[in-house]
Amino acid sequence: MCGRLAVTLPNDAMAQIFAASPANNLPAVPNFNVCPTVNIHAVFNEGEGRKLVPMRWGFLPHWYKKLNDGPLLINARAETIAEKPAFRAACRERRCLIPATGFYEWTKTEEGARLPWYITPKDGEPCVFAGIWQDWEKEGERIRSVAIVTTGANEMMSNIHKRMPVSLAPNEWGLWLGEDGKGAAQLMVPAPEDRFQAHRVDPKVNSNRASGPELIEPIED
Repeated sequence: MCGRLAVTLPNDAMAQIFAASPANNLPAVPNFNVCPTVNIHAVFNEGEGRKLVPMRWGFLPHWYKKLNDGPLLINARAETIAEKPAFRAACRERRCLIPATGFYEWTKTEEGARLPWYITPKDGEPCVFAGIWQDWEKEGERIRSVAIVTTGANEMMSNIHKRMPVSLAPNEWGLWLGEDGKGAAQLMVPAPEDRFQAHRVDPKVNSNRASGPELIEPIED
Protein backbone atom coordinates (compact mmCIF):
# COMPACT_ATOMS: atom_id res chain seq x y z
CA MET A 1 0.00 0.00 0.00
CA CYS A 2 1.02 3.62 -0.49
CA GLY A 3 -1.23 6.11 1.24
CA ARG A 4 0.79 9.23 2.06
CA LEU A 5 3.52 11.15 0.22
CA ALA A 6 5.95 14.01 0.64
CA VAL A 7 6.65 16.24 -2.37
CA THR A 8 9.30 18.94 -2.00
CA LEU A 9 10.73 19.46 -5.49
CA PRO A 10 9.74 22.77 -7.11
CA ASN A 11 7.27 22.52 -9.98
CA ASP A 12 9.70 23.94 -12.54
CA ALA A 13 12.35 21.42 -11.48
CA MET A 14 9.86 18.57 -11.92
CA ALA A 15 8.96 19.82 -15.39
CA GLN A 16 12.65 19.95 -16.29
CA ILE A 17 13.42 16.45 -14.96
CA PHE A 18 10.65 14.89 -17.03
CA ALA A 19 11.02 17.21 -20.04
CA ALA A 20 7.32 17.93 -19.59
CA SER A 21 5.13 20.96 -20.22
CA PRO A 22 3.76 22.09 -16.84
CA ALA A 23 0.13 22.98 -16.22
CA ASN A 24 -0.67 26.32 -14.62
CA ASN A 25 -2.62 24.80 -11.71
CA LEU A 26 -0.09 22.38 -10.23
CA PRO A 27 -0.31 21.55 -6.51
CA ALA A 28 1.62 23.82 -4.15
CA VAL A 29 5.02 22.57 -2.98
CA PRO A 30 6.63 21.73 -0.67
CA ASN A 31 4.01 19.51 0.90
CA PHE A 32 5.29 17.08 3.52
CA ASN A 33 1.93 15.37 4.05
CA VAL A 34 0.18 14.67 0.75
CA CYS A 35 -3.01 12.71 1.47
CA PRO A 36 -5.52 10.84 -0.70
CA THR A 37 -8.33 12.78 -2.44
CA VAL A 38 -6.11 15.85 -3.01
CA ASN A 39 -4.47 16.72 -6.32
CA ILE A 40 -1.00 15.30 -6.85
CA HIS A 41 1.59 15.76 -9.60
CA ALA A 42 1.49 13.38 -12.55
CA VAL A 43 3.27 13.10 -15.90
CA PHE A 44 1.54 11.58 -18.92
CA ASN A 45 1.90 11.56 -22.70
CA GLU A 46 -1.05 11.21 -25.07
CA GLY A 47 1.12 11.59 -28.16
CA GLU A 48 1.73 15.33 -27.98
CA GLY A 49 4.69 15.23 -25.62
CA ARG A 50 4.89 14.85 -21.87
CA LYS A 51 2.70 17.00 -19.66
CA LEU A 52 3.00 17.64 -15.92
CA VAL A 53 -0.50 18.06 -14.54
CA PRO A 54 -2.56 17.76 -11.34
CA MET A 55 -4.65 14.63 -10.83
CA ARG A 56 -6.95 13.67 -7.97
CA TRP A 57 -5.39 10.90 -5.91
CA GLY A 58 -8.22 8.39 -5.80
CA PHE A 59 -9.12 6.63 -9.04
CA LEU A 60 -12.74 7.09 -10.11
CA PRO A 61 -14.26 4.25 -12.18
CA HIS A 62 -16.63 5.46 -14.86
CA TRP A 63 -19.61 3.81 -13.13
CA TYR A 64 -19.24 5.89 -9.95
CA LYS A 65 -22.16 8.31 -9.88
CA LYS A 66 -20.47 10.47 -7.23
CA LEU A 67 -17.02 10.79 -5.68
CA ASN A 68 -17.79 8.55 -2.73
CA ASP A 69 -19.90 6.01 -4.61
CA GLY A 70 -17.52 3.16 -3.76
CA PRO A 71 -14.14 2.37 -2.21
CA LEU A 72 -11.41 5.01 -2.34
CA LEU A 73 -9.05 3.53 -4.94
CA ILE A 74 -5.70 5.14 -4.18
CA ASN A 75 -3.69 2.03 -5.16
CA ALA A 76 -3.96 -0.57 -7.92
CA ARG A 77 -2.40 -3.99 -7.30
CA ALA A 78 0.06 -5.01 -10.02
CA GLU A 79 -1.02 -8.64 -9.72
CA THR A 80 -4.63 -7.93 -10.72
CA ILE A 81 -4.52 -4.57 -12.50
CA ALA A 82 -4.96 -6.06 -15.97
CA GLU A 83 -8.13 -7.93 -14.98
CA LYS A 84 -9.93 -5.59 -12.57
CA PRO A 85 -12.80 -3.82 -14.36
CA ALA A 86 -11.91 -0.52 -12.69
CA PHE A 87 -8.30 -0.56 -13.89
CA ARG A 88 -7.82 -2.77 -16.94
CA ALA A 89 -8.44 -0.14 -19.63
CA ALA A 90 -6.30 2.46 -17.85
CA CYS A 91 -3.52 -0.09 -17.43
CA ARG A 92 -3.42 -0.55 -21.21
CA GLU A 93 -4.04 3.00 -22.34
CA ARG A 94 -3.54 5.59 -19.59
CA ARG A 95 -0.33 5.18 -17.62
CA CYS A 96 1.49 8.01 -15.87
CA LEU A 97 4.44 8.84 -13.64
CA ILE A 98 3.92 10.16 -10.12
CA PRO A 99 6.90 12.06 -8.66
CA ALA A 100 7.50 12.36 -4.93
CA THR A 101 10.35 12.97 -2.53
CA GLY A 102 9.35 10.05 -0.33
CA PHE A 103 6.40 8.16 1.11
CA TYR A 104 5.17 7.02 4.52
CA GLU A 105 4.24 3.61 5.86
CA TRP A 106 3.29 2.37 9.32
CA THR A 107 4.10 -0.48 11.64
CA LYS A 108 2.15 -1.31 14.80
CA THR A 109 3.25 -1.97 18.33
CA GLU A 110 1.83 -4.90 20.31
CA GLU A 111 -0.51 -2.37 21.91
CA GLY A 112 -1.77 -1.25 18.49
CA ALA A 113 -0.02 2.12 18.30
CA ARG A 114 0.79 3.20 14.74
CA LEU A 115 4.47 4.01 14.19
CA PRO A 116 5.20 5.99 11.02
CA TRP A 117 8.23 5.46 8.77
CA TYR A 118 9.50 7.71 6.01
CA ILE A 119 10.91 5.94 2.95
CA THR A 120 13.03 7.79 0.41
CA PRO A 121 15.63 6.96 -2.25
CA LYS A 122 19.16 6.46 -0.97
CA ASP A 123 20.65 8.57 -3.76
CA GLY A 124 18.60 11.66 -2.89
CA GLU A 125 16.83 11.66 -6.25
CA PRO A 126 13.03 11.85 -6.44
CA CYS A 127 10.84 8.76 -6.26
CA VAL A 128 8.95 8.14 -9.49
CA PHE A 129 5.98 5.83 -9.05
CA ALA A 130 3.97 4.02 -11.70
CA GLY A 131 0.42 5.31 -11.95
CA ILE A 132 -2.75 4.88 -13.99
CA TRP A 133 -5.27 7.64 -14.66
CA GLN A 134 -8.78 8.20 -15.94
CA ASP A 135 -11.11 11.08 -16.65
CA TRP A 136 -14.41 10.93 -14.78
CA GLU A 137 -17.37 13.13 -15.59
CA LYS A 138 -20.82 13.36 -14.05
CA GLU A 139 -23.36 16.19 -14.35
CA GLY A 140 -20.83 18.56 -15.87
CA GLU A 141 -18.13 17.86 -13.28
CA ARG A 142 -14.93 16.51 -14.83
CA ILE A 143 -12.09 15.11 -12.73
CA ARG A 144 -8.84 13.51 -13.83
CA SER A 145 -8.10 10.84 -11.23
CA VAL A 146 -5.11 8.59 -10.55
CA ALA A 147 -4.00 5.52 -8.59
CA ILE A 148 -0.49 4.40 -7.66
CA VAL A 149 0.44 0.89 -8.76
CA THR A 150 1.72 -1.33 -5.94
CA THR A 151 3.45 -4.69 -5.78
CA GLY A 152 4.81 -7.05 -3.14
CA ALA A 153 7.50 -5.56 -0.92
CA ASN A 154 11.19 -6.24 -1.40
CA GLU A 155 13.17 -7.55 1.57
CA MET A 156 14.02 -4.11 2.95
CA MET A 157 10.46 -2.85 2.75
CA SER A 158 8.93 -6.08 4.07
CA ASN A 159 10.20 -5.18 7.55
CA ILE A 160 7.70 -2.31 7.48
CA HIS A 161 4.89 -3.36 5.13
CA LYS A 162 4.08 -6.29 2.86
CA ARG A 163 3.55 -4.05 -0.18
CA MET A 164 5.29 -1.10 -1.82
CA PRO A 165 4.67 1.26 -4.74
CA VAL A 166 6.13 0.32 -8.12
CA SER A 167 9.04 2.72 -8.57
CA LEU A 168 10.62 3.43 -11.93
CA ALA A 169 14.19 4.34 -12.88
CA PRO A 170 14.70 7.09 -15.50
CA ASN A 171 15.43 4.56 -18.25
CA GLU A 172 12.02 2.96 -17.54
CA TRP A 173 9.87 6.08 -17.74
CA GLY A 174 9.40 5.94 -21.50
CA LEU A 175 8.32 2.30 -21.45
CA TRP A 176 5.75 2.91 -18.73
CA LEU A 177 4.37 5.92 -20.60
CA GLY A 178 4.08 3.92 -23.82
CA GLU A 179 6.73 5.98 -25.60
CA ASP A 180 9.12 3.05 -26.03
CA GLY A 181 6.73 0.41 -27.29
CA LYS A 182 5.08 -2.43 -25.42
CA GLY A 183 6.25 -4.34 -22.37
CA ALA A 184 5.27 -2.07 -19.47
CA ALA A 185 4.02 -5.07 -17.48
CA GLN A 186 7.60 -6.19 -16.85
CA LEU A 187 8.15 -3.01 -14.80
CA MET A 188 5.57 -3.92 -12.15
CA VAL A 189 8.06 -5.55 -9.78
CA PRO A 190 9.55 -4.66 -6.37
CA ALA A 191 12.28 -2.04 -6.28
CA PRO A 192 15.92 -3.12 -6.14
CA GLU A 193 17.06 -3.69 -2.56
CA ASP A 194 19.47 -0.74 -2.67
CA ARG A 195 16.99 1.88 -3.97
CA PHE A 196 15.26 2.97 -0.73
CA GLN A 197 16.10 3.70 2.87
CA ALA A 198 13.69 4.15 5.78
CA HIS A 199 13.66 5.89 9.16
CA ARG A 200 11.12 6.44 11.93
CA VAL A 201 9.40 9.81 12.07
CA ASP A 202 7.20 11.60 14.59
CA PRO A 203 3.68 10.13 15.05
CA LYS A 204 2.21 13.57 14.45
CA VAL A 205 2.22 12.64 10.73
CA ASN A 206 -0.56 10.18 11.63
CA SER A 207 -2.87 13.20 11.34
CA ASN A 208 -3.69 14.29 7.81
CA ARG A 209 -3.72 17.88 9.13
CA ALA A 210 -0.06 17.83 10.16
CA SER A 211 2.38 19.83 8.06
CA GLY A 212 5.95 21.06 7.93
CA PRO A 213 9.44 19.72 7.21
CA GLU A 214 9.78 18.24 10.68
CA LEU A 215 7.42 15.45 9.57
CA ILE A 216 10.23 13.75 7.61
CA GLU A 217 12.96 14.26 10.20
CA PRO A 218 14.26 11.04 11.83
CA ILE A 219 13.51 10.29 15.48
CA GLU A 220 14.92 7.71 17.85
CA ASP A 221 13.17 4.33 17.81
